[in-house]
Amino acid sequence: QVQLVDSGGGLVQAGGSLRLSCAASGLTFSAYAMGWFRQAPGKEREFVAAITQSGGRTFYADSVKGRFTIARDNAKSTVLLEINSLKPEDTAVYYCAAVGAGGNIYNHLTYAYWGQGTQVTVSS
Repeated sequence: QVQLVDSGGGLVQAGGSLRLSCAASGLTFSAYAMGWFRQAPGKEREFVAAITQSGGRTFYADSVKGRFTIARDNAKSTVLLEINSLKPEDTAVYYCAAVGAGGNIYNHLTYAYWGQGTQVTVSS
């Protein structure tokens, strides 16, 4: 049974930082690219960042470039999202997800497995 467990969210003031973590089990972790998405109330789920199977390439939404950093540890089957310089508009539920080879990393519909989400709230 595949399981992705998101953690690390919380309430933080604007300008602050958080580290989100996603622990995977039940799948061959190194065979999947990993992504982070977020969804704010009343809005569609949007791409945040992704990392290839080996970790050699990373991809970011323009809105988070320079502030967010994605990384993975295949030995521990984990993926991290470092979030810096947080803004109120970053408030959302953040989800990690796994996509198989050939999937479109920017499109949430192509991801096979999802975490339960972790809430990030940024106060102004």
